[in-house]
Amino acid sequence: MFISGNWKMNTESDEAQKLMEAVVKGVEGTSSTEIVICPPFVYLESAVRRTAHTRVRVGAQNVFYRDRGAYTGEISAGMLKSIGCTHVIIGHSERRSYFHETDMDVNWKVRACLANGLVPILCIGETFEQRKKGQAFEVLNRQLVYGLMGIDDEHIAHMIIAYEPVWAIGSGVSATGVQAQETHSFVRNLLSEFTEEKVSQGLRIIYGGSVTPMNADELLGQEDIDGALIGGASLKADHFCEIVRMAEEVSPTQSS
Repeated sequence: MFISGNWKMNTESDEAQKLMEAVVKGVEGTSSTEIVICPPFVYLESAVRRTAHTRVRVGAQNVFYRDRGAYTGEISAGMLKSIGCTHVIIGHSERRSYFHETDMDVNWKVRACLANGLVPILCIGETFEQRKKGQAFEVLNRQLVYGLMGIDDEHIAHMIIAYEPVWAIGSGVSATGVQAQETHSFVRNLLSEFTEEKVSQGLRIIYGGSVTPMNADELLGQEDIDGALIGGASLKADHFCEIVRMAEEVSPTQSS
């Protein structure tokens, strides 16, 4: 199982330190779940220092696809790697919506991460209107195919796909276990069309969208759901750690 917390643009310095401290202590004793926290850029280095020699890894919420240059305000994959980050969230719906990131932008960012030894967490998801019009699978198909374009099986196998229905993010309304499983199964079957079976079957596909301790058990218990990308609940250490413990119970023998 893979559990990641996306803090988004939340917490000031003291809050961030206390939250990270509480998470590190709260997941002590876990063994089968890979845990990644993605704080805002300004806290990445301190987070890496605090999580050294623990089970918690640190990821970024975004990256730029160029290695260096006159790109004011941007941060490269090499910079993230150099301070100890291991993962990067790419293509989150908030980036696509507010900052107009295209499918090609997402693909370039994925490539940049892989070239620098970082694990991309590639986000895909449909809006409520797209689902209502029966376009959900068409949208997911496009986002996934473009996101992985030109990337070989060896690299795809080390990635993580995060299905986040846009209509569920931050809304307090999550997809049901059945809805999420249906979509995850579609994504895995789609992957099998352009990757080897061992890749499509082994690739981790996680769910995001108002995941809480109240619904995590149902979601994580689905056959094709390999973890969760947690937003609001990751800002409460007790809630996040409870979800980690639920993941441990679902797959107690899975090694990270």
